[in-house]
Amino acid sequence: MEPFVYTLPSIPQASRADCERAARLLKSYAGIILGTHKEDMVARTLGMRSQNAGVREVRQYLDILEQDTHSQEWQDFVNAFTINHTAFFREQHHFDILGKFVSTRGKPLDIWCSAASTGEEVYSIAMTVREHCPSPDVNVSILASDIDSAALDKARQGMYTLERIQPVPDLWLPRYFQRGVGARKGLARVKPVLRKMVEFEEFNLVGPAWPSSSRFDVIFCRNTMIYFDRDDQTRILERFAAVTKPGGLLFVGHSENFSYLTKAFRLLGQTVYVRN
Repeated sequence: MEPFVYTLPSIPQASRADCERAARLLKSYAGIILGTHKEDMVARTLGMRSQNAGVREVRQYLDILEQDTHSQEWQDFVNAFTINHTAFFREQHHFDILGKFVSTRGKPLDIWCSAASTGEEVYSIAMTVREHCPSPDVNVSILASDIDSAALDKARQGMYTLERIQPVPDLWLPRYFQRGVGARKGLARVKPVLRKMVEFEEFNLVGPAWPSSSRFDVIFCRNTMIYFDRDDQTRILERFAAVTKPGGLLFVGHSENFSYLTKAFRLLGQTVYVRN
């Protein structure tokens, strides 16, 4: 008897032209720049998405995207290329500044975490607010947005490994997290007191729909603008300025400097800008 051999189906192979076409589509839809040094990753991802869509060629998969710009596959396509590197209380000095700001700023307060990813950042914001702001449940509104729908689903659930929540101050852990038991041992979930503070929403920073008037006292957009080109960075900063109240704060990533791109914000220090 011949031995049974199971061969895994090979994924469609992406050409350089396919990768370049995909990069143009991603740039036009989400503003995200795919560097040429990532071609192997792009080709592998395109092959997997094509296989998942049931087509034999990457070219056919890209045709599907172009023919229906409102298809669910677009969301999956963008999600596949979104980098979700985040952590609780990343860049601690930002939260020190936020705590002082919310303790003295006039109420009510509106805060926007514009690239919320899987939620660690926005829950760090919510904890800081609760520790420094009187009556946060009535005085503070927090919006968390991201273009990656899968990441937002994880953020809404608020479930993390114990290793992920290690940066949270020890005194805050029992206040804001419930430890899992049984099948959820080794996990912790954000308590409702935090989850109820946050409204989650899918949002495209380079899309046409933006808030129409000054609204926010604080905006976080950290380690995100590095994925856009200079023109998109400038447009996003102009849009941030239009929806930030005078004296409001914009928090950006440690490697991001936008002083040369906008006059609407001035550098307060340590990658924090204030609205003029």
